[in-house]
Amino acid sequence: MADNKTDPKLPTRDRVLAAAETLLGEGKAEFSMRDLAATASVSFATPFNQFGTKLAIMRALSARRTATMHERLAGTALPASAAQRVPAAVRIAVAVMTEATAVNRAVMGAIGAPCIDAGDAHRRSSAYWAAALGDGSGLAPDRRALGLSVLPDLLAIAFRGALSFWTAGEIDDDGLMRKAQAAAAGLLLGFVDEPERAAVIALVAPETAPISTP
Repeated sequence: MADNKTDPKLPTRDRVLAAAETLLGEGKAEFSMRDLAATASVSFATPFNQFGTKLAIMRALSARRTATMHERLAGTALPASAAQRVPAAVRIAVAVMTEATAVNRAVMGAIGAPCIDAGDAHRRSSAYWAAALGDGSGLAPDRRALGLSVLPDLLAIAFRGALSFWTAGEIDDDGLMRKAQAAAAGLLLGFVDEPERAAVIALVAPETAPISTP
């Protein structure tokens, strides 16, 4: 039988998160904290001491995904124009989420469930899309300030909406790329400068303009 224990050389917090990913990847979204401790090779109390709740663990995994998106975005040679930067950011974000579809669908399902205390996924996602927009080059001059103010939040909401249908299995990985690109492009249309509009419109109708992957 394959050994599914985590690397004992990892810091304790990382071992717990790695164990959670292992269990989610095996289709065990309903794992108990005892299962988690056993997979991480730590005491039963350790996951509670490190995170407090299972939801906090899922939120930490979500935060890792957003951090990975930020890192990849920062490491990519992006165009100057926001009309091209945002689609590139969509491709990066979708690639991160679909690298481990089963794990990330489970994470999204968990953090999207009703709870008493709110998380901070909205804030982190908005920051990612603000970075994607850059200084707003390519937005119409008379709408640039407004676009930089409202688009990070709107793009975060649009991407989360696409993820919700993907999480539910209503769209597959390829569909997530198309839908997320189209949703982001639809928002950009209200702000991009005239020379950028044709390329953005093409993303709104992906069936007529196939989307390239990184």
